[in-house]
Amino acid sequence: MGLVNHTMVTHFILLGIPNTDGLQTILFVIFLAFYLCTLLGNLLIFSAILADARLHTPMYFFLCNLSMLDIGFSSISTPKMLVNLWSRTISLGGCMSQVFFWHFLGSTECLLYTVMAYDRYVAICHPLRYLVIMNRRVCALLAAGTWITSSFHATILTSLTFTLPYCGSNVVDYFFCDIFPVVKLACADTYVIETVTFTNTGMVPTACFLLILASYICIVYSVLKMNSAEGRRKAVSTCGSHLVVVTLFFGPCTLVYTQPQLSKVLVTPVQIFSNVVTPMLNPAIYTLRNKEVKAALRKLRGGQTPAR
Repeated sequence: MGLVNHTMVTHFILLGIPNTDGLQTILFVIFLAFYLCTLLGNLLIFSAILADARLHTPMYFFLCNLSMLDIGFSSISTPKMLVNLWSRTISLGGCMSQVFFWHFLGSTECLLYTVMAYDRYVAICHPLRYLVIMNRRVCALLAAGTWITSSFHATILTSLTFTLPYCGSNVVDYFFCDIFPVVKLACADTYVIETVTFTNTGMVPTACFLLILASYICIVYSVLKMNSAEGRRKAVSTCGSHLVVVTLFFGPCTLVYTQPQLSKVLVTPVQIFSNVVTPMLNPAIYTLRNKEVKAALRKLRGGQTPAR
């Protein structure tokens, strides 16, 4: 008899972005434009690096990985946001997939930024040994390690989330499936998953941030010891883009996951910026001041590459 009033949830209803009634068409056009620019920008970077042998270096290898991550990161949220402007239903399987890929790609990106900081540390602090230390095997292992480690991280979080029974309300008070909004609907104790999620999403970014910080302390020390102004300028130029994208990544993460009770008035625009805008900005950040990438893009479209 106890089963009569406890129908298991087979789908969820996303409440969507607050206070957007009547703005669906405008938001659809804006989000679609951002998404198409994200795809175009990252595919161009990826193609340009593959096509130009001069860019087959560790730094650009990791940049290719970042482009793939930005495409994936944007694709797990933006298309569903476009659909949810009119139809806000998502299946249980779709919600599980969104949670898994969100944390899988987010964790991978976090680890990749750390690897890229280490790459810049070796390039600036040990330039004569750079190609020996960052050889192809090491780069492949570092990149594979970020993807594999993150897959375990996301599998654990997703499994803990969806082994909980959902037999009550199916209305998710958010615009996409994430752990904290979903587990609020579970008809069981959620202490374990909330603790594990808060710990994991806190420890991983914090550890990565500290490693990045340590790398840049060493980099700054090495740059200050340089006698050549040109050497200093080049070092700052190669690190500047990385520092900007790291700030764009860790800023929203810090607000959203260290303050889970933060007002939706602040969380929603921060999360939308992270989901929709940041993946589009990364290609621009890495090309605006990068002569090698701009030359590769000109070569890709059939233009002349300037002589060195």
